[in-house]
Amino acid sequence: MSERTYDRIYIGGEWVRPHSGRSISSIDPSTEEVWAEVAEADERDVDLAAAAARSAMQGPWSSRVTPAQRGELLYRLAGLLRRDAARIAELESRDNGKPLRDTLGEMQRAAEWLTFFAGAADKIGGEQIPFRPNALAYTRREPVGVVGAILPWNSPMLLYSWKLGPALAAGNAVVLKPAEQTPVSAMELARLIAEARFPAGVVNVVPGYGQTAGAALAAHPGVNKISFTGSHATARKIMQSASVNLKRLTFECGGKSPHIIFADADVERALVVATQSAFRSTGQSCSLGSRLFVQKPLYSEFLDRIAARARRIRVGMPLDKSTQIGPQTSAEQLAKTQSYIATGKQQGAQLITGGGRPQGFDRGYFIEPTVFAGVENRSRLAQEEIFGPVLAVIPFDSEEEAIALANDVEYGLVAGLWTADVSRAHRMAAALQSGLVTVNTFRTTHPMLPYGGYKLSGVGRESGMEAIHHYTEVKTVVVDFDPAPPADPFAD
Repeated sequence: MSERTYDRIYIGGEWVRPHSGRSISSIDPSTEEVWAEVAEADERDVDLAAAAARSAMQGPWSSRVTPAQRGELLYRLAGLLRRDAARIAELESRDNGKPLRDTLGEMQRAAEWLTFFAGAADKIGGEQIPFRPNALAYTRREPVGVVGAILPWNSPMLLYSWKLGPALAAGNAVVLKPAEQTPVSAMELARLIAEARFPAGVVNVVPGYGQTAGAALAAHPGVNKISFTGSHATARKIMQSASVNLKRLTFECGGKSPHIIFADADVERALVVATQSAFRSTGQSCSLGSRLFVQKPLYSEFLDRIAARARRIRVGMPLDKSTQIGPQTSAEQLAKTQSYIATGKQQGAQLITGGGRPQGFDRGYFIEPTVFAGVENRSRLAQEEIFGPVLAVIPFDSEEEAIALANDVEYGLVAGLWTADVSRAHRMAAALQSGLVTVNTFRTTHPMLPYGGYKLSGVGRESGMEAIHHYTEVKTVVVDFDPAPPADPFAD
């Protein structure tokens, strides 16, 4: 296989041709041209991958590979990813349009996640429960089994590490299905998994479409758990399919995150972070700070300054080192963003800047960073996830109003606030309905920190030791050593 044609998929430690005989055309979003072909897996390939994963669970992966050895394999994989980071980052930039400096950073962060879980592998244990003096009771944390990992297209390699790290550290086997829009880096990951010498079947990679490969994985009776990142609408479908064998589920879905700026904030720092949080990755992030609430004494100044900063963002080709944001990943996503910009105008919001195609780009899925003011909090612009570089700026009066506005949404993934009042910071952190709340920063993620959402933003948590719990079953063991004979309730 070359770096432009991947004609095989990775199942059971072997590169095999897909049953479909078809391929997925990967489109470079900066040129709108096909730049790579990746073999397309279908239901039959998913079935083979699930069987290979189950065979691995019944073989050396569970019976002879120790937790420390699992950690060593993950650590080796992290090292290989660091070695090849520059090359794979360039492939990922061509696949999803992110600037090279962003994808290179994500390669390094993916290696950090794998390294963290490599260290966690031999620290997964149960606990002793002193429920009675004449018995020993303890719990064991055992692998769930075969995990189906279904991934999105916005940060492929980084999110592969979020799934593989805890799943493999806990002793599970994985069938990984990348998004059909961005399958290339998954094939490169499979190469590294083979080079790291994971036992056959422990990790299987089946690129395919959601309605075929993804649906088959969600419904497969031989798969014990699904870990999914993507839209809540797809998560609902997966939940229905997963009921066939009551699969364990973790979902990291979308967000419409509130970013709250109080009048006593450090304005200079808040401006830098608010701009980055609203427009990074061309808005293609589930934790985007896309609802910016600014206290009224500061509102006009902050609106003017963040709009000026948005105008200065350099939109460009992904492989250009000076580019700050690239194109949207697909024609479908660009059309969606454009439709929301049109809806915002129709619903009476004031377009402050952006909203169109950047000058000098006749091809590619490019869109300008866009700022709206006069946005009503119940409007579609403020309530629905756009997944594009569109910021709604909304004024507020009091702390109580900020909480009410922030929580008045179906999502609850990330929230952030800026204030010099320590008491207010803690009150707000307690009141905001969000899986992650940050104060005087926004969206701090780290391998040690649990990450996930309330409401439609998901089920369960990624990262940290908390994530390990979602990849294990808890078994309770009770050993009675009371020397006295038990009372016989059926004695005469």
